[in-house]
Amino acid sequence: MTPELHGAVTRTSATAAPRNGTAGLAGGAVAAAGTGTATEGETVPTVPPGEYTAETVDVASLLERGRTLTTPVLRAAVDRLAPPMDTVAAYHFGWIDAEGNPAEGDGGKAVRPALAVLSAQAAGAAPQVGVPAAVAVELVHNFSLLHDDLMDGDEQRRHRDTVWKVHGPSQAILVGDALFALGNEVLLELGTVEAGRAARRLIAATRALIDGQAQDISFEHRERVTVEECLEMEGNKTGALLACAVSIGAVLGGADDRAADTLADFGYHLGLAFQAVDDLLGIWGDPQATGKQTWSDLRQRKKSLPVVAALAAGGPASERLGELLAEDAKSSDFENFSEEEFATRAALIEEAGGRRWTSEEARRQHTIAIEALSAVDMPGRVRAELVALADFVVVRKR
Repeated sequence: MTPELHGAVTRTSATAAPRNGTAGLAGGAVAAAGTGTATEGETVPTVPPGEYTAETVDVASLLERGRTLTTPVLRAAVDRLAPPMDTVAAYHFGWIDAEGNPAEGDGGKAVRPALAVLSAQAAGAAPQVGVPAAVAVELVHNFSLLHDDLMDGDEQRRHRDTVWKVHGPSQAILVGDALFALGNEVLLELGTVEAGRAARRLIAATRALIDGQAQDISFEHRERVTVEECLEMEGNKTGALLACAVSIGAVLGGADDRAADTLADFGYHLGLAFQAVDDLLGIWGDPQATGKQTWSDLRQRKKSLPVVAALAAGGPASERLGELLAEDAKSSDFENFSEEEFATRAALIEEAGGRRWTSEEARRQHTIAIEALSAVDMPGRVRAELVALADFVVVRKR
């Protein structure tokens, strides 16, 4: 039997009655449109019609707007770095190739910038007000990617060699540190009270992110990890920064702490849904879409949600999986493992119920996020766009 879920997984309306009153931003409420096919072909239900008719939201345009508004300011921040860190960072962001020639690399999904810009609008401000928040969060996020790739030994990210593979471990460490510092600079140089509040949230989120990475690494050397421990780790590693992204844009836009905290609650649970989908893609994702190797997380011995849930489930497949992983732990590396051996482990995880449980957990966290959003007063169009982004998180394939 798979681990028990701590709540229903049915999607609820974005216009449901607020649980603790309505946090003050701007007026209006609207349900969101959109269906999608989640991992394993499971349908994510639409939000039932609410007080307002839901508008169809073009998520690709939302993501592109966040990227378009953010990139010039992000480039200007990176240009402050001393050589060779400026070119190493530019390579990481996909702006140049390994030889320094201009490139049109994959800059990532841009979910965080889109959330930061929308959160400023949720506070009644112009989208541009959220740009420093978007840039700051992107800088911190990419600091974590540079260090994660090195610690995990990942040689590919976004369909190209990682920074440590091209420029060496030292540059990956230094550029990561520099991006972290830049993220705080971008906010603090605004010189406003709101910027100080936003910076405090960013620093707290960064500390949580680092805690999560430390937990993640420690889990690789443990035979057993509980589902609760795994969710705590993923909340730190992914939920905290998404919570920051969707709250500090609102802070810069003048939102009070109550409203910002409620938006952060939305972002935190959205981050857990995001990471659950990432965990599914880390085992069963298409390398052409993800830009990573097949069975990526299994190669790194990750105690991700599907693995932890499968081990906790009990039954023959769970027990056999536990035996194999215990034997794997005695090996110094997986270089001599065949694709069939990784496929066997993935099949056991699925047979034990780990894949299905993780897919359900992604939808459960998505539901909690939408419920949190219903407690924030904001323009109807902005609400619809935030819900559409949340829907995208649980149906994406990369």
